[in-house]
This record gives sequence, structure tokens and C-alpha cells, in this order.
Amino acid sequence: MSTLSLDRLLAAASEFDASDLHLVAGVPPAFRVNGEIILADEDALTEADLAAMTDQLLNDYQKKKFEQEWELCISLRHSAAGRVRVTFYRRNGYPELSLRFCGDRIATREDLGLPEKIDDLARRPNGLVLITGPTGAGKTTTLNYLVDLINTERRCKIVTIEDPIEFVHENKRAIVVQQEVLTDVRSFNRALIHVLRQDPDVIVVGEMRDHEAISTALAAAETGHLVLATMHSPNVSHALERIIGVFEGNAQRQIVLQLANALQGIIAQDLLPAADRTRRVLAYELLVANGAVRNLIRENQFHHLENTIQMGRKEGMVLMDNCLYDLYCKCLITYDTAVSRARHPERISQKQGAA
Repeated sequence: MSTLSLDRLLAAASEFDASDLHLVAGVPPAFRVNGEIILADEDALTEADLAAMTDQLLNDYQKKKFEQEWELCISLRHSAAGRVRVTFYRRNGYPELSLRFCGDRIATREDLGLPEKIDDLARRPNGLVLITGPTGAGKTTTLNYLVDLINTERRCKIVTIEDPIEFVHENKRAIVVQQEVLTDVRSFNRALIHVLRQDPDVIVVGEMRDHEAISTALAAAETGHLVLATMHSPNVSHALERIIGVFEGNAQRQIVLQLANALQGIIAQDLLPAADRTRRVLAYELLVANGAVRNLIRENQFHHLENTIQMGRKEGMVLMDNCLYDLYCKCLITYDTAVSRARHPERISQKQGAA
């Protein structure tokens, strides 16, 4: 496939409002539109097509990195599609590509379907705010919304560490320094250690992946910085368990105490097909770190978090199942979607029966 053909596919993706483009050997190019895969009316791609495309898109350093590690993620700018995140991986010894379209503007909180309380978390002077959820759940979109909110409201310095950069923030009231892994910094961990010497007020971590990144991010959150970060985790309690679970022995107890002190809030989110199938709708669970939450973290009693979130509705906390039922009542998602994504489907069935 020629560069011209790739340009045509990227332009088509923008026209269809696709979120992703998948280039896989043996099948035509595939667009993800409103959460569903749609095959283009094109010939099936060959391994040679994808190898040539990979060679055209990567520079010499990136090619060497891909040859060594067999996987790579970069960002590029396209005239029609805007900023695009490109993930390269191997199958049967040949490269394939997955492209995510990042968009050119920050949507409003109302357009995204985020709760009002998320703004309060972004306005905290320090601590850790986590955005968690499965792949494709809109975590990066929420993260960039929070960065834009801080950039609009505060005179401060924001430093982001991303792999890769998906949205470029222009300086508003804040100074925004965006660093890309493999372009500006060699790794998340090394960048996190060095970022503390850059006099930041807000540190944005594209993804907390291992014990070193988690430990450094928590230390920064404890020492007067606001840290915004994402993780792959299906809900609030799993996010906390995952953070603590990567440590052992005395180190684990130290992390528990740091987490209890530094955490400001967690939003766990997912994107669901809308009832009319024309778009996707955000469902979320929101935890705000109050005294009760901090005690549960210290005592490692995550099984009580659901009750605490339920009791914390006046503070803006939301259970995922309650959010799903609310979306169903507003006719934004179907009953089947709500039940299939609920942690306790019987509770939604009982509410529906009572109604």
C-alpha cells in the first residue's frame, strides 16, 4: 500500500468519525466506528503492504527499537485526521498497525459525560488523581480534559510524560511541557525521577506501569505536587489492589500508607454503545478520598469500598452500577447493556422491577 493510499484511509477515518483504524494482513483496512469494526471496501492488505508502510512511517531509531522489542507506539500529525497514535506490533513475523485518532479539540465535561466532581479533583493543590479503565475507555481523553482545565484556571507549570503524546496543549494560564517517551525521554521511570527537578506544580503520567513509576508518582504526590495518572484496571478497588500488589513486604506497607495519605480520587470509566447505536456513552465509578476511604486503604479492607462509595453520594461519589442504571433511565443505553456491564446485575433487575 502506498503512502497515498494511507493518506486516503486516514482522510476516510476522519470523515466516518472513526476512533481507530486497524491494518491487519489478510483483511481489508478496518475502521472502528461507535465501538464496532467496519471493513473498508478495499482489497485485503498483504504482509508486504504493511512492511512497506512501517518502513515509511518510522525513522532509523524507531526502526531499530521496533526490531529489538517487536512493539512500538509513536504519534504523528496528519492533515486530515489530525494527531494519530500508531501502535506497531508483530504477527507471524511481520508488522501490523493499529491507529488511534486523538482529535483536535478538548470536549467539554458535559459533552464527555463526566461528573462535576471531577473538576474539584483537578483543583486540588496536591495529591494523586487516578483515571482507570480498560483499553479504549477514554482514559486519555479524560486526562487531557483535566490538563486543559488546570491550564485554563491556574498559573502553574504542568509537565506531562506520555507514550506517545496524543493531544498538544497550548499554553494558556499555565506553562505546559509535554515530553514523549523515546522522543524526549528514554523511559517513564527515568523521566519521572528527573521531572521533579523541573519545578513542576502538576505532573501528568500517561500510565503508571510498574513499582518504580508508582513509587515515584506517590512520592511526588506526597511532597506537594498534583499528580494525574492513568492505569489499566476495571474498577476502583482493583486499581487500589493493583497499586499495592506490585510491592512486597515492608515496601508494601510503606506504599499503603503513602497511598492513603496522597490519594485524592479515582474515576474508573468505560465507554458503552448508546441506545441509538450512533455513538458511545461514558459510564463511570467515582471515589473521593475522604477519611473513611483513607482508613479502608490503611486497613486493606477494599471489600468495604462499595458501601463507602454508596454512603458518599453527597460528596459526589458514584457506584458504577448506579451510573449504569441512571444512564438506562435516561434512555442513553439499553437495559441489556446496563445489565451486561453491571458488577451486580441483580440490583439493576430489582430496581427495574420496583419501578
